Amino acid sequence: MSHGHSHDHGGCGHEATDVDHALEMGIEYSLYTKIDSENLECLNEETEGSGKTVFKPYESRQDTSKFVQSDADEELLFNIPFTGNIKLKGIIICGANDDSHPNKVKIFKNRPKMTFDDAKMKPDQEFELTRDPRGEIEYSPKVVNFSSVHHLSLYFPSNFGDDNTRIYYIGLRGEFSEAHYHGVTICNYEARANAADHKNKAFDGVGRPIQ
Repeated sequence: MSHGHSHDHGGCGHEATDVDHALEMGIEYSLYTKIDSENLECLNEETEGSGKTVFKPYESRQDTSKFVQSDADEELLFNIPFTGNIKLKGIIICGANDDSHPNKVKIFKNRPKMTFDDAKMKPDQEFELTRDPRGEIEYSPKVVNFSSVHHLSLYFPSNFGDDNTRIYYIGLRGEFSEAHYHGVTICNYEARANAADHKNKAFDGVGRPIQ
């Protein structure tokens, strides 16, 4: 009997570990919530706005109802602004289990509004991709290169041989910190405004007696 009990308990333990792992991955892959989605761009997307849909919860990575497909050729370029600074530690690229899956990604940091011409320059890092329909393969960028990122560009130049590239999920893992520079800008602006007010008042004070 005791053997049976410990065996069952072992089974429960294993199950809980899987659940814990999924929850942990879900938390770690939550950088999509820090994307400034209003200003996220996907160049050469077939359907306008579809590029934004692939940045979704880790739990939804195998949901194939939402995806982005390239239009004129197999290239896709994402310009991804964040609402603060991120330290990028991992990327998952999930596509179909066919030739439309991208076979390479080039990553650029802090270069807003990149174009396909810009994407021909040397990236900060690039990865050869493996077909990953289940969203199980993580690529690990060099953290030293991606430790203070407020804008990320992902360029997919090609796929495994299809005319168009299709992506279901892009997962971004890492740390997020609020951007402090916004606060500084506001303070400086207020200081300038106040100084200008005082200056005008002083000028009026001097000006009135002269008249």
